[in-house]
Amino acid sequence: MADTVKTQDTVAYDDEMIAAKEAEEKKAAILADAAKPFDPDALLEVRHLSKRFPVKKNLLGKIQQELVAVDDVSFTLKAGETLGIVGESGCGKTTMGRTVLKLHQPSGGQIIFNGEDITNYKNSQMRHLRTDMQIIFQDPYSSLPPRATVGDILSEPVKVHNIVPKNEVKDYVMDLMEKCGLRDYYYERYPHEFSGGQRQRICIARALSVKPKLVICDEPVSALDVSIQAQIINLLKDLQRSLNLTYLFISHDLSVVKFISDKVGVMYLGSMVEFGSKKDIFANPLHPYTKALFSAIPNPNPDVKMQRIVLKGDIPSPTNPPKGCRFHTRCPHATEKCKHVTPTYREYEPGHFAACHLLDKNQ
Repeated sequence: MADTVKTQDTVAYDDEMIAAKEAEEKKAAILADAAKPFDPDALLEVRHLSKRFPVKKNLLGKIQQELVAVDDVSFTLKAGETLGIVGESGCGKTTMGRTVLKLHQPSGGQIIFNGEDITNYKNSQMRHLRTDMQIIFQDPYSSLPPRATVGDILSEPVKVHNIVPKNEVKDYVMDLMEKCGLRDYYYERYPHEFSGGQRQRICIARALSVKPKLVICDEPVSALDVSIQAQIINLLKDLQRSLNLTYLFISHDLSVVKFISDKVGVMYLGSMVEFGSKKDIFANPLHPYTKALFSAIPNPNPDVKMQRIVLKGDIPSPTNPPKGCRFHTRCPHATEKCKHVTPTYREYEPGHFAACHLLDKNQ
């Protein structure tokens, strides 16, 4: 019994030492990256972004438990590119997108937009950037005001931000509707009179009404039929080419992400586990979680037998994430080191990043 207690104490002590060392290394990396100059070619640069929500407080208001929604996420997105963010439901994709837009105040890290560090900007300071950063919400049914006509919905942001003179607002809106595949007689209609695909076109037109540079697409086709999905995706690509838009495309549909994206980031339990160009990610996935996701993609060829990687168990709770590698509780290749030491997120190929101990062994 004494030996068992001693062994448990030793493991707990080792874990504390490892956690303290990792915290020091993480702090040093954040300080080192913060001192680096901004990437002049990047429209959006995210460095060590984190977002935590308080879950439990004591009587004095001190936070006792937090939900770790986004943890240490970094990436760079150039103008005209599309970055696809994939992962299971609850992995923090949407929260990360909203935090980039400053709809949530980040708990840590940096957000650099168009060469400007907006991390600590207040709402009043963000106002002049709202026209440059827009979002298309997942649900086209609840994201449109039911008592406003399409004309009112699209005209309001144009008037508020003085995009065009008042006497040109209607012509501007009608032209925008045409670009988004909406008929001119829809101008006086209400959202409940449209199908899901038409409502999503209205949401896209609303986002583009203020001439943004960056658009966060938060699963914009997940609530639509497959045939309508293809129309909306093609519309987004056409608008990107004609208006030089930059997309952060959040989705759990890997086939859609493969079609529309230039770069792909894979998230698991709030962390970015792999990031790279679309070609590198789909041709040579490095992380076991990425491989498991890709194995679930249906193959239309009946002669090709897919080797499905089935992950056991559920995603751990973000209020109590596991120590070490967060994926080790479901990873078929997990070692003892994975249970205690957090893997370093590093570049294994030019522009191809991942965080996995197995990759270190292969170097």
